[in-house]
Amino acid sequence: MTSTPHGARARARIEITAAIKEEARRRLAEQGAAELSLRAVARTLGMASSAIYRYFPSRDDLLTALIIDAYDSLGETAEAALKASVGAPAGERWTAVCEAIRGWALAHPHEYALIYGSPVPGYAAPATTVPAAARVGFALIDVVRDAHRAGELDVAPVPADLEAEAARMAADFVPDLPPAVAPACVAVWAQLLGLIGFEVFGQFTRIVEERDAFFRHAVDGLARTVGLRPADAS
Repeated sequence: MTSTPHGARARARIEITAAIKEEARRRLAEQGAAELSLRAVARTLGMASSAIYRYFPSRDDLLTALIIDAYDSLGETAEAALKASVGAPAGERWTAVCEAIRGWALAHPHEYALIYGSPVPGYAAPATTVPAAARVGFALIDVVRDAHRAGELDVAPVPADLEAEAARMAADFVPDLPPAVAPACVAVWAQLLGLIGFEVFGQFTRIVEERDAFFRHAVDGLARTVGLRPADAS
């Protein structure tokens, strides 16, 4: 079938947009997000500076696109591990998803830094990044939710001064789970990202040598925090 001019233009726009983002990722790896410049990207691609603004009106728009892509890529990785582990004990599924997140981070350190590293000066992520950002966290919550449905969740109660906050947090994002699960999930999520970030950013150098075994051990502890039986006890 002969392509219509409209279809050809749409394909060209997709290809040019992809090339812009790929060059921007290369510059992230070399210079960091704070130094990202639309004009520099355009120059490398042989585009007029004015032309690139038809694709991304500002540096922040390009950063937002890169951030959403990174979150989606990580989310897809976590969701694939979740799907592949269906039928396994909850602790094993938890470990599988955590290891998938770590594997993605080690393979994409600069994109991990973009979404979980230091804030980019002058940039504030818009609400459009939230759905993509939530995907990986909800993959872990799904493991917890399935364990709860199976009657296999045993999360510790929260102290009295945290009960109201736990109820609010649960109502916001896990209304079908016991309130005590919500702060446990948030704490574990922060600890997991910190654990992976330490490895990605070289903080374990000359401290942790057996990284795989160390990570599995730490993840077992996180599983206990959210009320799961860890993989080695499932």
